[in-house]
Amino acid sequence: MSRTPLDTVEHAAATPDVELPWAELGLKKDEYERIVEILGRRPTGAELAMYSVMWSEHCSYKSSKVHLRQFGEKAPESDALLVGIGENAGVVDVGQGYAVTFKVESHNHPSYVEPYQGAATGVGGIVRDIIAMGARPVAVVDPLRFGAADHPDTKRVLPGVVAGIGGYGNCLGLPNIGGEVVFDACYQGNPLVNAGAIGVMRHEDIHLAKASGAGNKVILYGARTGGDGIGGASILASETFDDAKPSKRPAVQVGDPFQEKLLIECTLEAFKEKLVVGIQDLGAAGLSCATSELASNGSGGMRVTLDDVPLRDSTLSPEEILMSESQERMCAVVEPEKVERFLEICDKWDVIATVIGEVTDGDRLEIYWHGGKIVDVDPRTVAHDGPVYERPYARPSWQDELQADDANKLPRPETGEELKDQVLKLVGSPNQASKRWITQQYDHFVQGNTVLAQPEDSGMIRIDEASGLGVAIATDGNGRYAKLDPYAGAQLALAEAYRNVATTGAKPLAVSDCLNFGSPEDPAVMWQFAEAVRGLADGCKQLGTPVTGGNVSLYNQTGEAAIHPTPVVAVLGVIDDVARRTPVAFQEEGQLLYLLGDTREEFGGSAWSQVVHDHLGGLPPEVDLERERLLAEILISASRDGMIDSAHDLSDGGLVQAVVESALLGGKGARLVVPDGLDAFTFLFSESAGRAIVAVPRSEEVRFTDMCGARGLPATRIGVVDGDVVEVQGEFALTLEELRTAHEETIPALLA
Repeated sequence: MSRTPLDTVEHAAATPDVELPWAELGLKKDEYERIVEILGRRPTGAELAMYSVMWSEHCSYKSSKVHLRQFGEKAPESDALLVGIGENAGVVDVGQGYAVTFKVESHNHPSYVEPYQGAATGVGGIVRDIIAMGARPVAVVDPLRFGAADHPDTKRVLPGVVAGIGGYGNCLGLPNIGGEVVFDACYQGNPLVNAGAIGVMRHEDIHLAKASGAGNKVILYGARTGGDGIGGASILASETFDDAKPSKRPAVQVGDPFQEKLLIECTLEAFKEKLVVGIQDLGAAGLSCATSELASNGSGGMRVTLDDVPLRDSTLSPEEILMSESQERMCAVVEPEKVERFLEICDKWDVIATVIGEVTDGDRLEIYWHGGKIVDVDPRTVAHDGPVYERPYARPSWQDELQADDANKLPRPETGEELKDQVLKLVGSPNQASKRWITQQYDHFVQGNTVLAQPEDSGMIRIDEASGLGVAIATDGNGRYAKLDPYAGAQLALAEAYRNVATTGAKPLAVSDCLNFGSPEDPAVMWQFAEAVRGLADGCKQLGTPVTGGNVSLYNQTGEAAIHPTPVVAVLGVIDDVARRTPVAFQEEGQLLYLLGDTREEFGGSAWSQVVHDHLGGLPPEVDLERERLLAEILISASRDGMIDSAHDLSDGGLVQAVVESALLGGKGARLVVPDGLDAFTFLFSESAGRAIVAVPRSEEVRFTDMCGARGLPATRIGVVDGDVVEVQGEFALTLEELRTAHEETIPALLA
């Protein structure tokens, strides 16, 4: 792309007919023509590089923007929200002067091409978003989706992804406290590697991405810039894979967690000394993004000298320097009199730092190379005023047929023996089996503040040692539900994450999301996306949990085959005292088991229909968000007042899955009785939402049931914690040993 003579702004104006490789950089013809119109001339090679990455789907949200506006338009009133959508990450007030920032993002395409580095740099990128807000990162979570568990390519992708997440996060000293692992053939060739992080700060420490104050210096610090990840945003994340995949290796970044650890400490020290006016991490689109976003969010322009950027590869062209997505880099805006101290801190932490430019009092972003001006743009046109598409969308022709194929009509087990066999089959199926082989590769307890981690309903971190103040986070999503009904599927993901936070005793506050879908150029996929966003925005409004930010990942498809629509929802909650948390495991024999909520015949998209019948059809479970809110209030009150000793939400796999997990974690069995009005099959396998199972000490039974009765929440006594079997009276009994074998041997057998 670099040409001689140097393609300066002056040269571009004088040579309007030079052909530029706009199509190879992922731009459409009308987009290129729009750039020419904005500039009043053809772009230089460097300008074209910047526009191409910043106008890509991944950076500009050009297909999704028109729908995402609902998160703002329908945002509920929230006293907790301090920073909302539009910054590197959302920030919420959790009390006692503390603020928590959190976000979930995707690194899907890179993780298919190069599983280890793709996943590792996904963790690195989300952690830098957290630092850029002014916070110290305290934990990470990772919702993952892979192809069929027994497919040979899953054995290539999964171990690399898990090792990348574990390797990078463990080296940073960040506990991995949550997430999920789901297998489905629809993710073959398009695994979903979503990464989330949480950071903690005081209210006064919040920092934003803006360049203000003429004369202030722009400092690039962190790793040197190399050739890795060039065009990653435009070329990898914004296209579908063709059948010649994986061939896009140069576009995957390479991570160095030790460099990132130095970057964290160096940045936090600079914040502490109040040296930083504005800050931006270098993620997708690299310097193109950092310079244009800082400048367009600030009060002036910016002048940058690209020759001053420290390089790992001296042969890089200016276009490549602007597009490089080399990891572990940040950009800070610093007042001139504070530059020396900022550089001293960087030197102390052995972090390379260079002044590469300054804030100007104009409104242009100007970039120079070898003395020539190679970029002269209005930064807003690069960072914020990209194309916006109202892509056509239509309910797919097959949707009615899919919903008519009712899972409630599938053959059911008729004897106790058949029930027993199907329970064993369910708890040993790849999606319901223990993920310990995967999660034990992560460090859950580094830093010493982890209160709960996998396989608990939500991860929980203590943020104040004296008071016990803590936060909980859960991530959930069910692509099978969303395929059946994307509006309800998104609300079910929200409801489950909300319920999981409440089950541990924390009060849900706010939401981040990662919306994973197929190609926006397919009207059926765009309909799924539009419905899911509408469902999530409506649900968040009703539950009072604002969306603080998130990520959209499109083009997750191979040829004509798109993934199931997979909105992954993260809910953050706060708990006054982590000592009051409620675990999943049964604690003491003799405690009474209560089922909270209503159980209906709801098997559409269920784990039972998948495991026993390999079926997907019908309607997903009904959503009742007012019931979810009531259930959450009861769970939080019961936890705070010591009325329950364990709790587990009911979701994939239904009641029997929850009981087995609680029993195995606690090493104590359960004797169950099928309640009046239900048959054993529906009781065990239904996936009705808005339900949880709790273990109540006998001394608390009256107080607990009185509270449920007064608030109008159905609470049904279904059994007792006892012995070393899970027994359903009159149907079957399974020893904990049999269940443990089925539950724990599946994943190692497939992957080890």
